[in-house]
Amino acid sequence: MKAFRPLRSLALLAGSALLLSACDSGAAGGADPGRPVSGGTLTYAVNSEPVNLDPHASPQDVTALFARPVLDSLVSMDADGRIRPWLARSWSVSADEKTYTFTLREGVTFHDGTPFDAAAVKANLDHVVDPKTKSEMAAGYIEPYRGTKVTGPHTVAVTLERPHAPFLSALSTAYLGIQSPAALRRGAESIARKLVGSGPFVMKSFTPRKGAEYRRNEGYDWAPGTASRKGPARLKGLELQVITEDSARVGALTGGQVDAIAQVPPSAVRRLNSDPRLRTAKHQAPGGAYTYYPNTGAGVFEDARVRQAFRDGIDFTTVVKELYFGVFDRAHAPLSPGTPGAPPVPRKLEYDPKGAARLLDEAGWDERDDQGYRTKEGSRLTVRWPFVQASGAREQRSTLAAQIQAEAKELGIELKLVEGTLNELIQRYSKGDYDLMDLSWTRADGDALRSLFHSDSIATPERFGQNAARFDDKGTDSLLEEALAASDPEQREQLYGRVQDRVAAETAAFPVYVTNAVVGVSDKVQGLGWDPQAYPTFNDAWRAP
Repeated sequence: MKAFRPLRSLALLAGSALLLSACDSGAAGGADPGRPVSGGTLTYAVNSEPVNLDPHASPQDVTALFARPVLDSLVSMDADGRIRPWLARSWSVSADEKTYTFTLREGVTFHDGTPFDAAAVKANLDHVVDPKTKSEMAAGYIEPYRGTKVTGPHTVAVTLERPHAPFLSALSTAYLGIQSPAALRRGAESIARKLVGSGPFVMKSFTPRKGAEYRRNEGYDWAPGTASRKGPARLKGLELQVITEDSARVGALTGGQVDAIAQVPPSAVRRLNSDPRLRTAKHQAPGGAYTYYPNTGAGVFEDARVRQAFRDGIDFTTVVKELYFGVFDRAHAPLSPGTPGAPPVPRKLEYDPKGAARLLDEAGWDERDDQGYRTKEGSRLTVRWPFVQASGAREQRSTLAAQIQAEAKELGIELKLVEGTLNELIQRYSKGDYDLMDLSWTRADGDALRSLFHSDSIATPERFGQNAARFDDKGTDSLLEEALAASDPEQREQLYGRVQDRVAAETAAFPVYVTNAVVGVSDKVQGLGWDPQAYPTFNDAWRAP
């Protein structure tokens, strides 16, 4: 079992058809939207863009936002994590759970006029795992994939090397979206700049650092089972505009230059909700919550007592509450509660500075130097944290780091942010040359825990892995592998609960906050939805004149 990607992915990591509703606190409803209308262009400002538009190859979460309007998937996932039809009308699973047979929709056409059929499914899945694609995310989602056999014009049998319970949920994501085989044949450079799918919008153009333009697919008639509207989109056009600076993005919304914005800063939520022309909406991101991961394999955090002291001796709850104004909740487990199939958190993590001090004393860090830091045998208790300031702008993570640094000093720990380039961070990560790493990992399946804690996902100079804690525990590996092969959702939930219990017992993670996708929206916009990765969708959206 391998759960890894090429090393250059880390640079990009440091970085459900529910209708959007107002945020829980201070929301303003806006004007009566009236009856839905057809036409118009919706402009949505985002804070980042994909380096490569091809979701089969790209490691960036934001690729899904740019690809979803264009690419349909074989199946869809609803708000409860249930798999629903889309390009596949139905499917069955063999008794050994290694073969999935799909019956496909007929009459579906790609934007270039070529028909969607069984051969197109085979071409796409084969493209994902082709070494030439250099997939940095999608291939890992279907790692046991062995091959696809075309059994009829609109039937395929997909074979896996072993049972893989998250297979259907992986197929529902934009990362496994179905592209025109003719477009795939044009090569990686072409796909990286323009996508051709069968979705509700046709991509007109993509301009780096500016954004993408789309027009309505007038012949669209095969929306997913999760969509309320089955025909063509109401919007005539869609624009994704890149505005990286938070204040500029908020200003563009309040000034009417754009209709909606991504990544509303928590400090701006109340202000936007107090404007009768605007509202905000949030959706909890699934997968790994934003978490600090101690290097359990070497350095000061190899001692579990020091790990527990750091987790319990810092008041994460208060810091998160005050910095994020209640928009983000404190995380108490590595897996976000919004993840389909996530187990309930057994207990909340409590702030216990006295207990933390006792643990550090027991671990031998019982002296203090002239700056108040704990020492042992003349050495200061220093935690090295490779940190790229450019990536820290996301969700005010640099500000958060500074506050945690101050909290650690009160405990007697020097939290040293080792600043450098992304390449330098990658090198440190691959060698395990760090004491602490921060990471969030969006994925709409509890299998995110396998990426985060299975020993096969520990990075080396030859391969990338998301196990930043370098946690090597055979019992955890066994539970994760059992969950991977379990078809019963309740059994998987119980297994993931046991994994989180083991991680908590070994203090292999310091959960910080649960990420919410927060968007700001003009009162002229209605009908936006959420996809399973917590990105807005535009199939059912409309814009009042």
